[in-house]
Amino acid sequence: MAEGFVCALGLDVDASEPDVSPLAIQGPKSHYVARDLLGDAPLRLSYFGFYETELQGIPLVVARSGWSKQGGYEFYLRDGTKGGQLWDIVMEAGKPYQMGPGAPNYIERVESGMISVNADTDEHSNPYEMGLGVICDLDQEANFIGKAALIKIAEQGVSRKQVGLEIDGEPLTGANNEFWPIIVGSEQIGCVTSAIYSPRLQANIALAIVSIDYSALDTEAEIVTPLGRRSVKVVPKPFYDPRKAIAVKA
Repeated sequence: MAEGFVCALGLDVDASEPDVSPLAIQGPKSHYVARDLLGDAPLRLSYFGFYETELQGIPLVVARSGWSKQGGYEFYLRDGTKGGQLWDIVMEAGKPYQMGPGAPNYIERVESGMISVNADTDEHSNPYEMGLGVICDLDQEANFIGKAALIKIAEQGVSRKQVGLEIDGEPLTGANNEFWPIIVGSEQIGCVTSAIYSPRLQANIALAIVSIDYSALDTEAEIVTPLGRRSVKVVPKPFYDPRKAIAVKA
């Protein structure tokens, strides 16, 4: 991506990647683990905030970020020879909270409405239709790739919108590996991008991109799946708000 910016803007710079390795601590009790390891400093970070520090002599950048709506932290290891040592220290600190190794949770991602690039977007997607217009600062003096296009979209409005769907029928047995068409009558009005069964909500849920004319809550339609058609309804998102999980105050 950085090299793409260099080429598009004609910059005379060298693009390189820092030699760091992230270790993520995610979940409702991640704040406790971070506090036990590093004191109150991590708790004072704003979202995507970071600072440099050391943990038992291991150089780190600590960031409040990660691929989880539950919240958490990422430790960016700046000395690749100490990866095993860092792992052991963090896992030991997590024992009182039953912490264990894991991977990104697809069901939780959909429940919390977290966008996955290329899974929930296509080559025509823009921040405004994905609900991210609030982070587009178009009044800044600096130019950036796509600024003119975003200004035009902001002025004209969007023709599509990301919505949440509830899908009827038996529980889905897995995630979709392709976009499923959404149909009203004989017209395709959008597509399901990410669908899954949520045991927590006991419902089939999905993220979808639809025509703005069909984005209102309670709009009903049908989707075409490999196992046949199913009825769907537009519902609020996120389906589940993980901010209700346990948090620690600095």
